[in-house]
Amino acid sequence: MDDKEIRAAVVAVVRSIAPEIDADRIESDKPLRDQIDLDSMDWLNVIVELREKFRVDIAESDYGKLQTLNAIVDYLVARPSRHSPG
Repeated sequence: MDDKEIRAAVVAVVRSIAPEIDADRIESDKPLRDQIDLDSMDWLNVIVELREKFRVDIAESDYGKLQTLNAIVDYLVARPSRHSPG
């Protein structure tokens, strides 16, 4: 997957948790939780879904690095996948 495909897949994961969001209004360099008003449980669900979707290990100590859409995409690009995304 290239960066654009990863970005679209991340937005799809976020929308699966918060279907009411307007994905076109997400600013890539601003904290996602603030933009879409996710509580901590919803945010944890986003992280879990990203782990499953991209088949990557995301250490709990890395959760703080995943603040913006750009940061999430960069993180996923840099992580080896256990398998091809499905």
